[in-house]
Amino acid sequence: MFDIRAIRENPEAFRAAWNRKKPELGNVVDNIHAHDAALRTAVTDKQEAEKLRNETSRLIGKAKASGDEAEFERLRKVVADAKDTIEAAGEQEEAARKLLDDLLFGLPNIPLAEVPEGQDEDGNVEKARWGEPKSYDFEVKDHADLGEALGMMDFETAAKMSGARFVLLKGKLARLERALAAFMLDVQTEEHGYTECSPPLLVKDQALVGTGQLPKFEEDLFKTQNPRIQEQYILGMKAVMIATMNAFEGRINTPLEKQLADEIVASRYDDETKYVRAGEIAGLLEREDLGFPEDWIQSSTSHFLIPTAEVPLTNIVRESIIEPGELPKRFTAHTPCFRSEAGSAGRDTKGMIRLHQFNKVEMVSVVANEEEGLAELERMTECAEAILKKLDLPFRRMLLCAGDMGAGARKTYDLEVWLPSQDTYREISSCSYCGDYQARRMNARYRPEAGAKPEFVHTLNGSGLAVGRTLVAILENYQNEDGSITVPEALRNYMGGLEVISA
Repeated sequence: MFDIRAIRENPEAFRAAWNRKKPELGNVVDNIHAHDAALRTAVTDKQEAEKLRNETSRLIGKAKASGDEAEFERLRKVVADAKDTIEAAGEQEEAARKLLDDLLFGLPNIPLAEVPEGQDEDGNVEKARWGEPKSYDFEVKDHADLGEALGMMDFETAAKMSGARFVLLKGKLARLERALAAFMLDVQTEEHGYTECSPPLLVKDQALVGTGQLPKFEEDLFKTQNPRIQEQYILGMKAVMIATMNAFEGRINTPLEKQLADEIVASRYDDETKYVRAGEIAGLLEREDLGFPEDWIQSSTSHFLIPTAEVPLTNIVRESIIEPGELPKRFTAHTPCFRSEAGSAGRDTKGMIRLHQFNKVEMVSVVANEEEGLAELERMTECAEAILKKLDLPFRRMLLCAGDMGAGARKTYDLEVWLPSQDTYREISSCSYCGDYQARRMNARYRPEAGAKPEFVHTLNGSGLAVGRTLVAILENYQNEDGSITVPEALRNYMGGLEVISA
C-alpha cells in the first residue's frame, strides 16, 4: 500500500520507480490519478450536499412556524434532492475507493535508488563470496541420487500421497533435517537475539494481504475449503434468487428476509462472500429466535496455508501501536511452508530444490525507519550467513536488481550456496527490507516518543535458512565416493554424535 498523497505530490517519481520494476508499469500512475480524482469529487459532492441538507433543515422549521407553505415545500424539496445527492455520491465514493484500493494493493513496492537496474537474475550484482568449493577426485552425484541410494529419500511414495514435488525423508536424513532446524533456531535465538515463535500455519486472507502475497499471488497459494461454507454458498445462491424475486414483488416475510434483500442483493460484498452470507441468513430464516451468531459471519473468511513464516511473524504487530523503546523487534520460527508455484520450465523438476511443501527457519524484524531498516538488513543477512559459515558451506551474497526482487521488497540480498552437481551457486536465503509497505497494509505503527503521533513501522524478512535446501547443500558438499555423507561438525551434537550417514 502507498501514501496516496505522496503519489499526488510526486507522480513522476513513482512512475519511474515502477518502470524499474517492470517496463511501462509506471503507466498505472495515470489510472491512480483518475480513480483518486473520482474519489475526491464524490467526497466533495457528498460533503457539500450534507452541508446543504443540514443548513436547509434548520430553515424548514422557521418556514413552517411562519406559515410560509410555499417556502416550506421548496425547502423540503431541497432537502430531499440533497439526500438523493448524498446517496448517489456515497455510492460513487464507495466504488471509486474500491477501484483505487484494488489498484494500490496490487502494486509492488518501489526499489531504493541503490538497487541495480535489471529485469531478471542477469541484472543481479555479486557483493561477496565466502569459502572455496571443494574439489573431488570422483564423479559427484546430485542430492536426489545420493538420498535415494541411501534409501532415505523417497519421491515416488510421496507422489502417491500428495502428487509431484513432495518428498518423504526417512531415517537419518529425517533426523538430519530436524537437527538442521534445531541448530538454526539455536543460533538465531541464542547468538543473534531473535525471539522464537510457534505461529499458526493457517492464516486468514487479510494476513496475506498485509504482507503482500494477496491479491497478486493467490494462484501460488494453497487455499483451504470449509465444507460448511461450501454448503452455505450453494444455499446462498438459491436464497439470493428467491430474495431478489420476493423483494421485486414486494414480499418480505421476516426481518431476516429483509436483511437478505437489503444486504445481500445490494451487493455490498464480493460474489463469494455475498452468497456465503446469504446462505447463513437463509439457514436462520426458520430459526429467527437464534439471532445472527458472530462466529457464522467469521466463518466466511478465506484461509490459506502459509507460504512462509514471514506471514504470521510479520502480522504479530498488525493493527498495533508499539510504544517508545520497544523497537527493534526480532522474531524467528521454524515452520513448514506451502507454495504451488512452478519452477522454470524444465528446471528443478527433480529433487528437493523446488517443492510444494518445505521447511524453513524464517527471521522477521520490525524497526522504526529507513536508516534502521537498512542497517538491520545488513545484520539480518549476516545472521543468515552465520549458519552457512558454521556449516562450512561455500556461498556468495547477491544484491538483486529492481526487476528480480519480490513484490514487497525495496532492497534484497540473496545468499546462494555452492552445489557441486550443478557446478553453480543456488539460492538458499533471501533477506529483504520492505520499508513501510507491509506496515501500511497491516496498520502497524509505533510512537517515536511518549505522546507523539504514531508513525508506520518498517519491516524486514529473511530465511535463516531454507532447511530443505541446506540439507541439499550438505548432501552434495559432504558426499563421499562410497555414497555416504559426512555429518558437518556443527551438527554432530544434534545427531547424537553421528559422524557419517551411510546405507
